[in-house]
Amino acid sequence: MINFLIKKIINIILALSSILIATFLGILFGIVSALNKKTITDKLLQFICTLGMSIPSFFSAIIFSWFFEFILTDYTNLNMTGSLYELDDYGESNKLMFKNLILPAFVLGIRPLSVIIQLMRTSLIDVLSHEYIRTAKAKGLSMFKIIYNHCLRNSLNPVIIVLSGWFASFLAGSIFVEYIFGWKGLGKELIFALNHMDIPVIIGSTFIIAFLFIIINILVDITHSYLDPRIKYF
Repeated sequence: MINFLIKKIINIILALSSILIATFLGILFGIVSALNKKTITDKLLQFICTLGMSIPSFFSAIIFSWFFEFILTDYTNLNMTGSLYELDDYGESNKLMFKNLILPAFVLGIRPLSVIIQLMRTSLIDVLSHEYIRTAKAKGLSMFKIIYNHCLRNSLNPVIIVLSGWFASFLAGSIFVEYIFGWKGLGKELIFALNHMDIPVIIGSTFIIAFLFIIINILVDITHSYLDPRIKYF
């Protein structure tokens, strides 16, 4: 039971890291794309987004593993496979290996990153067309202040809604990525349980994923109501 909970925590760490990477970079590049609408920068970002959404995660995992952990191993110092904790050289105790989190988290974050960039771009372009933004520009406010004080909060609603679905799917759908990178999480445990028809583990994993999915959606709804005062749940 303790081992199962540890693997679930590791799975959550991987999913959370992927979402944080996708959110931070997605919002940043979405703003850049919106401010440079119909320029080469915008078109390049849109092409990368289309490519990122089209490539399956397991294929990206194989490519990234081969390129960064085999071709560039002398520069990256990353391992082909490995989990968050590994046995030390003497095989006596486990040690944390945070570098093993880098590639799995980035690979899982590619598709939501692409979606967030496009959502943020579309939402921000819409907000920038409103009258109060023109008033802010007329007052002489800098573009940074306009984006930060007036646009960002209003543009985040669709992004927050999408994040809940992606995070929940990561809790259950990172199986192939975990298997390719040798990540000792719930996904790899589910594959083992399915291969050996370990029904209690399958049922327990399903209940935990469902429970977390419900909690995440409740938190997202609360956050949504905070970002948009027009929405009230209580």
